[in-house]
Amino acid sequence: MNPTGGTGSDEPGRPGEPGGHVGLAGLDERIAGCRACPRLVGWREEVARTKRAAFADWTYWGRPVPGFGPPDARLLIVGLAPAAHGGNRTGRMFTGDRSGDVLYQALYDVGLASQPTAVSADDGLELYGVRVTSPVHCAPPANKPTPAERDTCRPWLVQELNLLRPTLRAVVVLGAFGWQAALPAFAEAGWAVPRPRPAFAHGAHVPLDGLDLFGCFHVSQRNTFTGRLTPEMLREALGRAAQAAGLRK
Repeated sequence: MNPTGGTGSDEPGRPGEPGGHVGLAGLDERIAGCRACPRLVGWREEVARTKRAAFADWTYWGRPVPGFGPPDARLLIVGLAPAAHGGNRTGRMFTGDRSGDVLYQALYDVGLASQPTAVSADDGLELYGVRVTSPVHCAPPANKPTPAERDTCRPWLVQELNLLRPTLRAVVVLGAFGWQAALPAFAEAGWAVPRPRPAFAHGAHVPLDGLDLFGCFHVSQRNTFTGRLTPEMLREALGRAAQAAGLRK
């Protein structure tokens, strides 16, 4: 599924509001048109104008990056936010950066992706029963969204969860930021999240009303270069979640 053009909407529609209930393709289109956070809009567009020298011949996407994967996914992977010269350039989650190289290689290794690389939105990559999304859809300065930006973006994730709910059976959340952002979204989407909310840890497992939630260190360069997250650790986390989702024995 390639990214689609945006509608120019200023803020997320919430379920129950006009336009709140839309199909996943429609939701992706509306996400791509969001301009709700002035700091993020300014940054993503500035990066798209100035570019990185290695990508001078690229036309950057420069908009919010919607989720990627089939609408009947049984497994959801939740990251942090698009990279300035990754998703913000290519228009697809975890595509065109080192983090994506690690993630899609691991998904390929466990049989959940058609190829081990992700370089552009039209490179032919397909995911099998898996969708990839993030709690913040715009590339943030220094890869650090503010709490207000995280909360403003949350209704998009809530709607995505609602649309995936009929088939969704497991979720892998990458990193503490994604974990802290995702738990309130699951609660808003109707899952009973324990109180107090479970703390993030690599290997954490929280059952949520027929949905298995797993924690995994983020596939950031800091984690992968230092060995905090190894390819073996990532494959194990994804394989465990895929088994819980019924995607592998």
